[in-house]
Amino acid sequence: GTKLDEDFKEMERKVDVTSRAVMEIMAKTIEYLQPNPASRAKLSMINTMSKIRGQEKGPGYPQAEALLADAMLKFGRELGDECNFGPALADVGEAMRELSEVKDSLDIEVKQNFIDPLQNLHDKDLREIQHHLKKMEGRRLDFDYKKKRQGKLPDDELRQALDKFDESKEIAESSMFNLLEMDIEQVSQLSALVQAQLEYHKQASQILQQVTVKLEERIKDASTQPKREYQPKPRMSLDFSSGDNTQHNGGISHAGTPKPPGKRKKKGHFLSEPFILSTTNTDFFGSSHIGHMVHVEPLQCYVVLKLEHVRSGHIIMFTTISNIHILYFATRGPVSRCLGMLY
Repeated sequence: GTKLDEDFKEMERKVDVTSRAVMEIMAKTIEYLQPNPASRAKLSMINTMSKIRGQEKGPGYPQAEALLADAMLKFGRELGDECNFGPALADVGEAMRELSEVKDSLDIEVKQNFIDPLQNLHDKDLREIQHHLKKMEGRRLDFDYKKKRQGKLPDDELRQALDKFDESKEIAESSMFNLLEMDIEQVSQLSALVQAQLEYHKQASQILQQVTVKLEERIKDASTQPKREYQPKPRMSLDFSSGDNTQHNGGISHAGTPKPPGKRKKKGHFLSEPFILSTTNTDFFGSSHIGHMVHVEPLQCYVVLKLEHVRSGHIIMFTTISNIHILYFATRGPVSRCLGMLY
């Protein structure tokens, strides 16, 4: 078949590379600006439906900075101003909201000055060149076919096929030449992309510097404030009195001030060693419990019950109601008085 010159083939190769570069770079730029594929798909669907309905453009892409800002501001309000963490969350949340607005501006700037021009290059110039190349290829095949039938066809028909091929080749060649010669326009578009990013990072840096100063001031102020000491609340204690002298309130008494754990001999205080509770009624249960009071941490203690069969005594019942541990003991009849409560 008819061979194309090397210069034409080289231009055709460069145009093909340019076309593929434009398509992929546009796609990757959109992914760079809007990294969440699900959000991109949703946004595209909304915008498409808005166009069909003749409505204005739908909502913009949900920036990650905006989502983070919403979460920080929400919990900053819930924590309130009485702590250090809440106001700090509010400060950073506001900074993140400003960053999301700057990111929206970046999206608009890049779309107008980079993506849209590339899209126009692809849809108009490159598509036109592809049309000319396809038309030229058809005429080249037609000329080659008629050239093989030379002598069987009129010379004018062969000459006409050659003229059409040369005409299409010249149009395609000039279109590719103009595109490649004017590629400085693509350089300008790349410059617009870089400048938009530079402006975004400048503004982002200023926002982050401002919130950094605020956080450092909060840290400095907090370090100068006097530290509050933990003041434990008074503990409840058990009254181990028996018989009719048991207190009507269930044997509970409040200590005036917290006291360290240890062995206590006074009535109504915790014991840190095993103890046995018994009555004169030896036939009621025929067994007894030995309880170990074990102090685990401040304001909290546990009872470890161990069932021991003894000759005389009774059983202690241990139950939990609404997360309050209650001890009962038996006298001559059914389970009666509350011996004490643990919390």
